[in-house]
Amino acid sequence: MQIIPLSEGAFTIDKTKIFVPFELEQDDLQQRPIGSLLVEVQPFVVITEKDVLLIDTGLGFSKNGQLQIHQNLLAAGIPPERITKVLMSHLHKDHAGGVSKKDRLGNYHLSFENATYYIQQKEFDFAMETGFPSFMAEELSVLENHPQVIWLNGDGSIDDYIQYQITSAHSPHHQVFWIRENNETIFFGGDDAPQIQQMKTKFVAKYDFDGKKCMQLRQQWWDEGTQQYWKFLFYHDIKTPVWG
Repeated sequence: MQIIPLSEGAFTIDKTKIFVPFELEQDDLQQRPIGSLLVEVQPFVVITEKDVLLIDTGLGFSKNGQLQIHQNLLAAGIPPERITKVLMSHLHKDHAGGVSKKDRLGNYHLSFENATYYIQQKEFDFAMETGFPSFMAEELSVLENHPQVIWLNGDGSIDDYIQYQITSAHSPHHQVFWIRENNETIFFGGDDAPQIQQMKTKFVAKYDFDGKKCMQLRQQWWDEGTQQYWKFLFYHDIKTPVWG
């Protein structure tokens, strides 16, 4: 399987939940508000024998009238229409901003016109009920009743090679993915396992729905994955997007 990180850059985020661009070589984290976290925003493409998978969709920012994630895909030699499946860990705006795009009339359309989207039904319901600032309900509303969306309910598998599991750790209906093909395993932990250093320490984050469960799951996945030679994908890791 081929893995392609689609970096959208580094950002700081504080209690306002606003993502502010951060230039690693120029900006000083100490000059940002107290408690600011420095994170990467990084969806992934995984090319398998069956699919061109996109895992989470980034912030949804546009440059010169084109979605940044579309630009990043094209730079990697992948036209957006080649994406066959979109796997969503959860619908927080930094992971789901690129789910849809707005046309000149103000109407939203799916950003990946040939793809099937896989989303937990309860995650969507929670996002629409909760709304701003964590979720962009207007951008997500196009998903409702859309024929290209497959609504998941609990744990399961897709096409016998993608496994998904509800964790209820970072957020109430968060899910993680294992992609298995030809004796290779790729693991995506979303915001349950966002950075490699969190896998190696007993770190409990106040921003998680269940920080203790996140910590326990990270330890479990790290032990199992290192023994079984998984490839880990880290959505918010600036230096190590892929490990293994």
